[in-house]
Amino acid sequence: MDNAYFLVVLLTGIVLVIAGLGVALLISPRSNNPQKREAYESGIPTRGTSWMQFKVGYYLYAILYLMFAVETVFLFPWATVVRDLGMPGLVSITFFLVILVLGLAYAWKKGALEWK
Repeated sequence: MDNAYFLVVLLTGIVLVIAGLGVALLISPRSNNPQKREAYESGIPTRGTSWMQFKVGYYLYAILYLMFAVETVFLFPWATVVRDLGMPGLVSITFFLVILVLGLAYAWKKGALEWK
């Protein structure tokens, strides 16, 4: 019986997504011109190829930033209810912070924070 509910919800979700995409495809305005297909950067036309390689350091910084942004997102709601949670809430958030600090220490030790 539970599987039937799951199947109904899954199929309903799939049908709604396909229907939404179909309606958008039918009623959206279309404009095909060469200017639309050009790469755009501050109104300046590109010279040469637009494809270039980035240093892996950019990606490492981005991942570390996201890690600490997610930490902040989780800390704000916790801080609003910290008195209601008591000691179990303090222990759980301490565990969360320890894991993040260990991740930062690992990245630091591996040299991910050094700009070369």
